[in-house]
Amino acid sequence: MKLRRTALPTAIAVLCTALLPSAAEAAKFGSRTLRQGSHGSDVKTLQRYLGKVGQTTTVDGQFGRGTKRSVKRFESATSRRPDGVVTRSDASVLKREAMSAQVQSPAPAVGRATLTSDGLAVAPSDAPPAVQQIIAAGNEIAKKPYKYGGGHGRFKDTGYDCSGSVSYALHGAGLIDQPMDSSQFMKWGPRGRGAWVTLRSNSGHIYMVVAGLRFDTSAKKAGGSRWTDEMRSAKGYVGRHPEGL
Repeated sequence: MKLRRTALPTAIAVLCTALLPSAAEAAKFGSRTLRQGSHGSDVKTLQRYLGKVGQTTTVDGQFGRGTKRSVKRFESATSRRPDGVVTRSDASVLKREAMSAQVQSPAPAVGRATLTSDGLAVAPSDAPPAVQQIIAAGNEIAKKPYKYGGGHGRFKDTGYDCSGSVSYALHGAGLIDQPMDSSQFMKWGPRGRGAWVTLRSNSGHIYMVVAGLRFDTSAKKAGGSRWTDEMRSAKGYVGRHPEGL
């Protein structure tokens, strides 16, 4: 089977996002300010580091609009001025975060949760106790109605919005002691995908993937459950996970 020539650069770019820069490339990174229109090996280094911190970016060495959007999201997530320009200081923070994410990245989950016919989740037998507790707590509110601001003032409520739902489930495992909104979750926990639990958040929404199932107020499963096996794009979301999970 022959591959179309136009498919090769894209395939190579996608594969490169999984690689960290070489020592020489890492040393060069930050020696100049990068902005839209810049190009070169240090832009590739920037794009690889962005991929490591959850801001998936095509690695092509061209600082275009997509790279600028990824830079701005990273700047917002790290409480820096979101101007899309990578200064020496920005480069230092990004490099540190990327290396930290590489070290802390957990092994893939062994088991996978399943959905019952009535829309509840069943934890895999090899799931850690905290994961089983998250799933049990999620089941408690899986069919509660959506309520804007629900679960923010208190964990026990008549309905829940997206961050209220995630807060309730994490609280069930003793991972948080007060409700949090989606912006707060952007800075909570180690960066990157977890082995068992991954939180995807931005300033307007959050969803959580637990042992392969999505816990999300935008799920469209019958019965109104917050659990679904249908995934959604992580584009535009900051990825975080509970420590050790």
